[in-house]
Amino acid sequence: MQAGRMEPGERGDIRETDYAAEVVASESQPVSAEFAADTGARLKRAVLIFAAVLAAAFVLVSIVRLIRAHGVARAAEQAAAAPPLVDVVAARPVGAVQDLVLPGETAAWHASTIYARVNGYVSKWFVDIGDHVRAGQLLALIETPDLDAQLAAARAQLQAGRAQVLVRQAEVQLGLTTYERWRDSPKGVVSEQEREEKKADYDSAVARLKSAEADVALAGARVNQYEALAAFKKVTAPYDGVITTRDIDIGNLVTAGSTSATTPLYVMTQNDPIRIFVDAPQSAADELLHNQAAVAIQTSGGDVRRYAGKVTRTSEAINPQARTLRVEVDIPNPQGEFVPGMYVKVGFGLPARGLVQVPAAALLFRAGGPQVACVDRAGHIGFRSVTIGRDDGSVVELRSGVAVGEQLALNVSSQISDGQLVRPRAPESAPRP
Repeated sequence: MQAGRMEPGERGDIRETDYAAEVVASESQPVSAEFAADTGARLKRAVLIFAAVLAAAFVLVSIVRLIRAHGVARAAEQAAAAPPLVDVVAARPVGAVQDLVLPGETAAWHASTIYARVNGYVSKWFVDIGDHVRAGQLLALIETPDLDAQLAAARAQLQAGRAQVLVRQAEVQLGLTTYERWRDSPKGVVSEQEREEKKADYDSAVARLKSAEADVALAGARVNQYEALAAFKKVTAPYDGVITTRDIDIGNLVTAGSTSATTPLYVMTQNDPIRIFVDAPQSAADELLHNQAAVAIQTSGGDVRRYAGKVTRTSEAINPQARTLRVEVDIPNPQGEFVPGMYVKVGFGLPARGLVQVPAAALLFRAGGPQVACVDRAGHIGFRSVTIGRDDGSVVELRSGVAVGEQLALNVSSQISDGQLVRPRAPESAPRP
C-alpha cells in the first residue's frame, strides 16, 4: 500500500449517514394543497369575537363620555347659579402725611459743549473722559498757521501805520511853520493868495495826519482781534467739572463755530449740586409749589437717600398734553453719588387731602361720576358715588362716600348689578394666573 492512498473498503475518517435516504423518502411522498376541514369555522369565530370586543369598547367609551358630559353640564349649572366671586379690600385711613413717589431724572448743574473758536488742527490734548478738571485748566492746543500769518501781517501793518503817522506829523510841523512865516510877513511882501495857499497846505497836512492816526487805530484793532483769536488756540475749561465726551485726536482738523455740521471738542458737566427733574400730576401741583417736606431719593440700585430739601423751582405751567407740572429738586452731590441721566424715584411728603385711601382698582367711572362697589356683611353689593381727593396712580384718596373699614370690591364686572349677591374673597387668596 502506498502512502497517501486508501484501499477500497477502508473507512478512514469518513462517516456514513442516512441523509440521502431521508431526502429520497421525503421527496417521494405526495404533497397536498387542501385546507383542514375546520379552518373556516375557526376564522369566523375569531372575527365574531373581535367584533364583539370592539362593540363592547365603543359602548363603554360612549357611556364614560356621556357621564363626563353630564358632570360638566351639572358643574356649569352650579357655577352659573352660584354668586359671582369678587376680590374685596378694606378702606384704610389716610395718615397725616402722604408719600407721593414719582419717577425722576438727574441733570447736571451745568452742561457745556466746547467747540473750537479758531480754524486749525489739534496738536495736543490733555484730558479724557471721566477726568475732573478745574476752571481755566488747559484741555487742548490748536495749531493755527493761517491765523498766525494774519496776526503777523496785522502787526506789520500797524508798524507801517505808525511810521506813516511820523511822516504826517513832520508834514504838519513844516506846514505850520511855513504858514506862520507867510502869515506874519509884512503886507505887500506876499500876496493874500499865497497866504491862503500856505494855510490850505497846513490844513491838508493836519487832515493827512488824522487819517494816518485813524489807520493806526484800525490796524491796532485788527491786531487786538487776531491776538484775541490766537488766545483761543488754548482750549480751557470754563468751570470745575467732569469731562463726559472727547471727540478730538491729534491731527484732527477743527473748524470754528457751533453749527450742526461742526464737531465739538469736548462735553463737560458740573454735577455738584445736581438737578432732579420730576413731572408731577396736576392733582399734586398745589402742594409741590410750596412744599417744605423732606425729599427721599431712591436709585435704580435700591439705595434710598433722604435729603432735607424742598422744591427749588417749577415750570409754573401745566403741560397741556400730559397734564403734569415740571418740578426741579436741587440736592448737594459732593461725593459724586449721582451723575446726569440717572433714573431715580423721588418721594415727596404731602399733606393728606382725603379721609380714606383705596386702591385705584376699586374705582368705577360711570356717567354719574366716580363710584365704588361696597360689599355688606350679607354679601350684597351696592354702588356708591365718591369724591376723589388725590389720585396717586395706584392709590386714591377719597374725601367722601366711604368710611374706614368698609369692604370694597375690586375690578367689578359690568354684568354685576346693584344689590346682587356676591362671594367676597381677599386678593391674597385669589388664584394666580
